[in-house]
This record gives sequence, C-alpha cells and structure tokens, in this order.
Amino acid sequence: MPLKAKDLVKYDKGAVVSRTIIEKKTGTVTIFSFDKGQGLSEHTAPFDALAEILDGEAEIFISGEPKRVKAGEFIIMPAGKPHALKAVKKFKMALIMIRS
Repeated sequence: MPLKAKDLVKYDKGAVVSRTIIEKKTGTVTIFSFDKGQGLSEHTAPFDALAEILDGEAEIFISGEPKRVKAGEFIIMPAGKPHALKAVKKFKMALIMIRS
C-alpha cells in the first residue's frame, strides 16, 4: 500500500518528532518533523546522509556553511563533515543514511 512520507509524523508544538521506517545494518530511513525554531545541534556522522525536505523549510549547516532547503529539495550531508539543522519554518524531512 503506497504511503505519503510527510503523513507518517505529525507536528508537535516545540518539539522534534521522528519515526524510523527502515532500520538495517546497511542503513536507515527516518521521517522527522520539526516545529519552527527547533533543530539538531552540530554533530558528525560516520556515514553519508541524504535529507529530503517533505514540507516547510530548513536551514542546514554543513561545515558551518548554511544552506536553505525547501519542500521538494534535498541535500547530501557527507560523512565526517559537521552538520546541524534548524527549522526556519516548521518542516518535515526524510533522512536516509547509507552505512555501506
């Protein structure tokens, strides 16, 4: 049965909500929602990750450089590069992490 990724998580006031869709040794797919002003602090990951914005707008920092990413767009966060996210407007994203 086909699903709409952006319908798999709801917005929650002042919060970040996540739902893991696939979790395998080779990678994960997780759907997130971020209320306006919410985010994830700077961190690094040992694997490449693709963030596709499903709704709204995010500011994604990669190695300190900000990028605005809107619904229908995606960005790749390379392994080993520090990155952070902030909700310019409330937004939802699919995060796809490839481990191999």
